[in-house]
Amino acid sequence: MSYLISQLSFLSKLSCLLISLYLPSLNAAVWSITYPKQPLEESIHVKYPIELLELALAKTGVRFEVQPTDDVILQGKAFNLLSNNRSINILWSMTNQQREADFLPIRVPIFKGLIGWRVLLIDPSMLPKLESSNLRDHAAVQGMDWPDTKVLQSNGFNVVNATSYDEAFTIMHRNQADIFPRSVIEVLAEMADDNLRRELILEPNFVLQYPSAIYFFVNKRNKILAKLLEQGFAAAVADGTFDALFNEVYLPLLKELKVSQRQVVQLSNPLLPLETPLDDEHLWYSIN
Repeated sequence: MSYLISQLSFLSKLSCLLISLYLPSLNAAVWSITYPKQPLEESIHVKYPIELLELALAKTGVRFEVQPTDDVILQGKAFNLLSNNRSINILWSMTNQQREADFLPIRVPIFKGLIGWRVLLIDPSMLPKLESSNLRDHAAVQGMDWPDTKVLQSNGFNVVNATSYDEAFTIMHRNQADIFPRSVIEVLAEMADDNLRRELILEPNFVLQYPSAIYFFVNKRNKILAKLLEQGFAAAVADGTFDALFNEVYLPLLKELKVSQRQVVQLSNPLLPLETPLDDEHLWYSIN
């Protein structure tokens, strides 16, 4: 299984050596893993990464306790805390070249790349227009500082910039943009929110797809934790438990969105680091 499976034996031996050298009491002690508390802690999209983290840690044989911070910590502050090894020792976020330079990424896409699978929110009046034209002929709204903005622009889309998440919906309601690409992970919750959705509908025929990964990150000095996680994830991929958890959580959602029946519009992602394990098909969702 390319990247992860080829490293399983090596990482297992290396982790055992590191633990024996630096953490002689690790089996007796409990390793505290603290992540930044999320605004929607009970959301399945928060619970799933935590369950996946616990699954990987359990494969290592190390005793651990995974817990959130007492207060909600937003992403910018969380990265600052992680860089200083304060309050938290792990977080998960979309990868980019700068983050991989500043932190140690665990290069396993937590959501198997689903963050880069995008269906379209539209006004009902757009349906016949989309069916008879090129998607790139229509203005797409995205947040000004969202990575998706650069991805869409680099693939020939005209992007209308919104200064906030709520303003993106306002732009759609005012017909100042034609399409609002949303991740398959998040769109059903948005469609269930009448205040956000209003008259918008889910376009039924297309799904945009570009490679994108959300990883766990640790401090660059925390090499032992990074190696343990790599070992644990390699084992979870190899024995099928990673797939089992992913399928349990996300296959019903993908079925509801009829992703397999949609026309896939493949896009490139110029922001993706070269080290991304795109060749390991076991790490990525595919409709084939």
